[in-house]
Amino acid sequence: MGHIFPKTLRLRKTWEFKRAWKVGCKLHTPHFILLRLETTGSFPRLGLTVSRKVGNSVQRNRLKRLIREYFRNNQHRFGQAVDYSIVAKKGAADLSVSQVFSELERAMK
Repeated sequence: MGHIFPKTLRLRKTWEFKRAWKVGCKLHTPHFILLRLETTGSFPRLGLTVSRKVGNSVQRNRLKRLIREYFRNNQHRFGQAVDYSIVAKKGAADLSVSQVFSELERAMK
C-alpha cells in the first residue's frame, strides 16, 4: 500500500471508537492513551482523538499529521487485523516530531 492513508485504514464510526474503549487493551503513556483491539479485518486501522484540551486547531492538526505519518511509515509492523485508537492527552501538542515518534514507538512494543 505504500505511504498512503485511505479511508479503509481509518476508524471512522462512533461505534468503532466505543468498541475500542470497551473491549480493547489500554496503554497509558505520558502524552497518549493507546487502545488496541484485535479484529477480523485484513489490515491495521487507526483512529485519532485529539480534543481541544490539547491545543488550538493548528497544534491539534499538526499532532494528527505526525501520528498519521508514524502509522503510515510503520503499518507493516502492526498486526494484520488490529484496530488502534490513539487519544492525545494535554501537553501532547508541545512535543517535537522525534518525541512523538519515540513515545509511540515505545508504546507499540
